[in-house]
Amino acid sequence: MQRGTHEALPDERNENVLVYINGKFYPREKAKISVFDSGFLVGDGVWEGIRLHDGKFAFLERHLDRLFEGARSIDLEIGMTREEISDILYETVRRNNMTTDVHVRLMVTRGEKKTPSQDPRLTVGGPNIVIIAEHKVPDPEVKERGIALFTVAIRRPPPDTLDQKLNCHSKLHEVMALIQALKAGADEALMLDPNGTVATCNATNFFIVRHGEVWTSTGQYCLNGITRQMVIELCRANGIPVSERSFSLTDVYGAEEAFVTGTFGGITPVVSVDGRKIGSGEPGDITGQLSELYRAAVAGAVS
Repeated sequence: MQRGTHEALPDERNENVLVYINGKFYPREKAKISVFDSGFLVGDGVWEGIRLHDGKFAFLERHLDRLFEGARSIDLEIGMTREEISDILYETVRRNNMTTDVHVRLMVTRGEKKTPSQDPRLTVGGPNIVIIAEHKVPDPEVKERGIALFTVAIRRPPPDTLDQKLNCHSKLHEVMALIQALKAGADEALMLDPNGTVATCNATNFFIVRHGEVWTSTGQYCLNGITRQMVIELCRANGIPVSERSFSLTDVYGAEEAFVTGTFGGITPVVSVDGRKIGSGEPGDITGQLSELYRAAVAGAVS
């Protein structure tokens, strides 16, 4: 059975969550945005996925840094301060009686258009801000068995086409990449950059371990993932050699270990790429060590 890094255990409580939209809360079935919304029409917006642990959002300041940097990059005025965004995030989980194992999607679009168009001058009113909080525990089976990746034909575009550091609503190339990987029988997609070297996965950041050293891509063609950066920092703080570099699929196929990182799943082992077993075909020791270090970092961040 194909299972990706965003696979969650079912939770009936999510049927009754309250969704925040522009200062008000709505039951899930009544949470609506206009068909003239910029995000719906042309994918014009930025977003963050944030985890709530023990009553606190993990690495919230880093997420807010990325949100506001992305908004500045696309010239979107959020209309709220960092403190106000933080307040409505906490108010959303408070209204839903949530304390831990919660995943929150914070979305900001340019707002409604007076007519269907990509032109930002046709926006009327302010941005639309939506927060969806759900009870979400990652499926432990995914981490236990690891995932299989397939290298797809769809490349990560260069910064002058669509800067991949942007956590924006325009994700169609990633969706198409994942569909291609699923049809090939894999769990998720591995994507190359315009130069043919390894970039990232469709929704997570990719790492390999070679000769005891952790490698990840240069970061020029992938999202500046919060968990990705945490893993790099944890390696440096714990004496694990790590580098951001260009590497090829040949390097991947010969790796002893591989894993992916993301806010929802944390660190997830990769056991095969393009039908080739990675290392022993089981989650590796360094992957396990980093998983423990990351769990401790999350616990420290919310203590």
